[in-house]
Amino acid sequence: MTTQNAITWPERYLPGTGDNFVSNEVVVAGLSAAQVWPLLTDTSRWEGYYDNVADISFPAGDGPVLSQGVHFSFGTFGFPPLDAAVVEFQHPGEGTPGRLSWTAKQEGTPDEKLDVLHAWLVEDLPVGRVRVLTQETQIGRPAAELAAQRPNPMLNGHQAWLDGLVGAARNS
Repeated sequence: MTTQNAITWPERYLPGTGDNFVSNEVVVAGLSAAQVWPLLTDTSRWEGYYDNVADISFPAGDGPVLSQGVHFSFGTFGFPPLDAAVVEFQHPGEGTPGRLSWTAKQEGTPDEKLDVLHAWLVEDLPVGRVRVLTQETQIGRPAAELAAQRPNPMLNGHQAWLDGLVGAARNS
């Protein structure tokens, strides 16, 4: 029997309590967490395998590699650049999943405000497999509008991110 790890959720972003929540996962053979992790944590690589991200910047001069506490901004899903901060960062290791989470916020009127937690888990599984799980909770009217669309653009967008990440890892 194999036990899989789960995302660590702060209470504010608990799945099912916000306006939009999606969960995407891939399990693939022939890759390891060590191969996937650098492509996920180095934001200079994102646009090479994911076309729904742009205008990545580091106002405090950090980056492009993410780590605990790093502040950055990026555009996605047609939103102006969101202000983001890494709130959980753990490298994958033997028996330990990689964990990456950031909050992202858009200020403005009540119609514009958006508050997000985007979390990633990257873990090695038996028989030479890797599992990559990404989940996101969004709070705010823009999130509710995304959730009302069919299919949910965030669900498809995050699947494209996973597919691109796996493809990039296979090609590196």
